Amino acid sequence: MQLQTTSETISYIREYENLIAGFYEAMAARFADHAEELTALAADNRKYIMLLERAYYSVISDAIEGGYAFDMDPDAYKFDGVLAADATLAQAVQQALTLETTSIEFYTLAAEQSASLMADVPQMMKQIIKKKNRRQEVIGQIAG
Repeated sequence: MQLQTTSETISYIREYENLIAGFYEAMAARFADHAEELTALAADNRKYIMLLERAYYSVISDAIEGGYAFDMDPDAYKFDGVLAADATLAQAVQQALTLETTSIEFYTLAAEQSASLMADVPQMMKQIIKKKNRRQEVIGQIAG
């Protein structure tokens, strides 16, 4: 299924960010020494959903859905949300860094594709990208 409308893309982002949050919560449960940082990362993912939805609902109406602003294949950004049972902290951190990089790529393309039709949604996506870029340093520090 190709993402084409803003509504489809926001729904996908909601699911995706919740999967990422669940991954960080699983890491927090397994690696208790880093539970505080990892739980904060999960909370951030849920905050991104709220911020993006707020931007979307402030400019969208039933009359204007946002049209076909996107042409994105969600399979290119697929993540199952599972922390391997035998993953070491270093492996989990590497998986988290890969996940963050992939989500940044998704947001970057989505912001580019929607920039000409909306202002608030791609602007919020760009703010989330900045936050995710900063998170990579925090995640890297968890492994020591």
